[in-house]
Amino acid sequence: MTMQHSHKTVREQLLEGLPLNQRHRELAGITTSVLEGGDGPPLVLLHGGIQAGGIIWWRVLPRLVSTHRVVVPDLPGLGESAPAAHLDARTVAAWLDSLIEVSCEEPPILVAHSTPGALAARFAVEHGDRLRRLVLVDAAGLAPFRPSPGLLVALLRSVMRPTIGSLEGLMGRVMHDLDRVRQQEGERWQALASYTVSRATRPSAKQAMRQVARSGTKAIPRDQLRGIAVPTALLWGSHDRLLPLPIAQAASATLGWSLHVVDDAGHLPHVEQPNAFLNALAAAAAEQ
Repeated sequence: MTMQHSHKTVREQLLEGLPLNQRHRELAGITTSVLEGGDGPPLVLLHGGIQAGGIIWWRVLPRLVSTHRVVVPDLPGLGESAPAAHLDARTVAAWLDSLIEVSCEEPPILVAHSTPGALAARFAVEHGDRLRRLVLVDAAGLAPFRPSPGLLVALLRSVMRPTIGSLEGLMGRVMHDLDRVRQQEGERWQALASYTVSRATRPSAKQAMRQVARSGTKAIPRDQLRGIAVPTALLWGSHDRLLPLPIAQAASATLGWSLHVVDDAGHLPHVEQPNAFLNALAAAAAEQ
């Protein structure tokens, strides 16, 4: 079995049973893989810095498509999307603007996780009129990025020397309870890990991860964040060790954004506590 056939088969296993269709769209000159499904108000899910791309939202997709038109792109160079020459804030802004233009009939709710959350916030500063609402999930950019030395080593190892071991070493640090997710998801978790590593070994993915980290971990000045006119909410795992909860609490207090905490979850609340995450997201989306 070739690596190409192998990773396609694993991705098909991950997509099995999900009520979405996969298509490729040309967005700002970048061939982009997008999962789309459901009816209702548009909701765009922007995944965090993981080589698997948008499939990382798999545990919350079935319920979301019952109430929204859901649009889940793979960031350039990650998942099944082609790479961009320079994956900086300006490139991501043009790419996001194009995605909204071709896939949303009205301004969407943009839900953005981790380091790309900072890029989404920068997009909202300049293009808030393109959005109905912004929800930042355990997002970077709200404070200086200062992971512990052990976490930083695990991050670098997972990018530069991707293996199942290095991936799970990182996930064990950023999740509150990786073993619980393994037990709950079984073969699907194994498929996700295998697919992620198959994508991570590509030079273009390594470059994309470095570029997302470089542009997404820069703290955004408070005066720029105050300039976001679109309603904004924060959704955070209570036990996030990569971007600890006090970051969100301080931003909420300073900027007046609501904060929704998902208990018993780390940096990936949508993976660890999907039902609680969905309830928090619904509450954030319903705010006036």
